[in-house]
Amino acid sequence: MPELVFFSGTMDCGKSTLALQIEHNRSARGLQGLIFTRDDRAGEGKLSSRLGLVTDAVEVMAGQDVYAYVVDHLSQGGRADYVIADEAQFLAPDQIDQLARIVDDLGVDVFAFGITTDFRSKLFPGSQRLVELADRVEVLQVEALCWCGARATHNARTIGGEMVVEGAQVVVGDVNQSDAVGYEVLCRRHHRRRMTAATARAGALSPDVLPIASA
Repeated sequence: MPELVFFSGTMDCGKSTLALQIEHNRSARGLQGLIFTRDDRAGEGKLSSRLGLVTDAVEVMAGQDVYAYVVDHLSQGGRADYVIADEAQFLAPDQIDQLARIVDDLGVDVFAFGITTDFRSKLFPGSQRLVELADRVEVLQVEALCWCGARATHNARTIGGEMVVEGAQVVVGDVNQSDAVGYEVLCRRHHRRRMTAATARAGALSPDVLPIASA
């Protein structure tokens, strides 16, 4: 039976790499799929991995009917043996409903990939709808690590290495950026303390935290 599967995890845990692997495996068996994405770090109409892999994709626009796009593609003689939707957290809830309709009405597997919560630990509307509708939710087993070595469970937005907790929900950036807007994965403890790798280093180097020799 066709399924809507949601692969979730923090940033830097290999979601886009897995999406590209699924595309490779199926295309190598002669299957043809449609790849959708939105706001990929590589630019419009791209699905990219931090490992350097990249492929073309359909950029989903605000208000676009994804189900209608697939139906139109099929009506013009195209094939869609499966659908991949990367950066699915950025899709609107009604677009997630359209992905489910592709499964139910067209009998096509849909593999959606995305992070569940934003930099404030709040659910993305698209991810929330996926959790509500998906036949399966798969948490990726490649664990991203916090700077302290613990399992990273939260996504932090940083500016100049310092964590921020205010701003628009969607701001495109990447991990390991030292200037402008960047992102870092943290364990819950350090996300709560707003302690990034940069602020931890600064604290370790500060003379205020060095032991004071007794007289």
